[in-house]
Amino acid sequence: MHDWLVVGAGFAGSVMAERLARVRGDRVLLIDRRPHVAGNAFDTPDAAGVLIHQYGPHIFHTNSEAIFAYLSDFTDWRPYEHRVLAMVDGQLLPIPINRTTINRLYGLSLSSEAEVEAFLAARVEPIEEIRTSADVVLARVGRDLYEKFFRGYTRKQWGVDPSELDKSVTARVPTRANEDDRYFGDRFQAMPAEGFTRMFERMLDHPNIEIRLGTDLKEIRDRVPFRRMIYTGPVDEYFGFRFGKLPYRSLRFEHVTVDREWHQPVAVVNYPQTEDFTRVTEYKHLTGQSHPRTSLTYEYPSDDGDPYYPVPRPENAALYKRYEALADAEQDVWFVGRLATYRYYNMDQVVGQALATFRRIEDGLERPIRAAAE
Repeated sequence: MHDWLVVGAGFAGSVMAERLARVRGDRVLLIDRRPHVAGNAFDTPDAAGVLIHQYGPHIFHTNSEAIFAYLSDFTDWRPYEHRVLAMVDGQLLPIPINRTTINRLYGLSLSSEAEVEAFLAARVEPIEEIRTSADVVLARVGRDLYEKFFRGYTRKQWGVDPSELDKSVTARVPTRANEDDRYFGDRFQAMPAEGFTRMFERMLDHPNIEIRLGTDLKEIRDRVPFRRMIYTGPVDEYFGFRFGKLPYRSLRFEHVTVDREWHQPVAVVNYPQTEDFTRVTEYKHLTGQSHPRTSLTYEYPSDDGDPYYPVPRPENAALYKRYEALADAEQDVWFVGRLATYRYYNMDQVVGQALATFRRIEDGLERPIRAAAE
């Protein structure tokens, strides 16, 4: 008898499994459909020996000292500040938009934040109520920058126009009047020194955790005894798509290795105006690995394939609320993570949600009493 069946070995499931086993002393069975732990953060050496992220780039950043401290129990860190360039009008320009972006794009020499703010203020479109992703950008930088940097990229990424997406999507990307070219402004920015997979392996290295990979919930649910469940998969799938499928956006990855040491000046280059792919990632920038060759990933968004991103639109949020009501009524099942709660979370937010869920479990559950025969 397992105290817990944890479905999914990504961040949500692995954090829950580790806490339940290490803190409560519970017996945990952790399963995942894939043949590996670490979920979408899985990294592995490719055929050339270059460490790549199998499911696209994952860059850790957080403002939470508690989350960073928790993960630090399982990894050392390589300091890394993420920088992204966008290919716009034939130039590689910093994104998020900053003073350098504007000066290079328009041939200007703005030298202060006040000058940049005045430049943008002259171009913004007054919008009475900010509701959509298009509204966010138009009200901050105006039509031209919206068209060049955001509209095409968002249409490729999400399959719909920014005017049809919730404001949360583009609100994640700041606009800066200074020359700060970091993609994130968080207090803690770093990469696991030996990679994400090794961090997960350490997290799950506990005698109370049994791991079964290549295993689907429906294969074992009625065959393996357990008391309670942590579920981190798609919430609509759990309930047999009772109200229809929740829309998710998927990705197709093309991994290639080229015979030169470096391919591009930063880890990620976005392509908002041209190409079918959205971005190209070169992993050695992220990992610090020294290698005579370099490996890249081209990302092609799709409606088909594994679910990656919940699509933030009002009708989808309404459909999720129906599934959320079912989830709330489930006995002895906790729904955790991006897919199970239909939220567009960063990695640190998933860790935070899992830790918070564990605290609620600790506050509300007695520890199981072991029979003498055990």
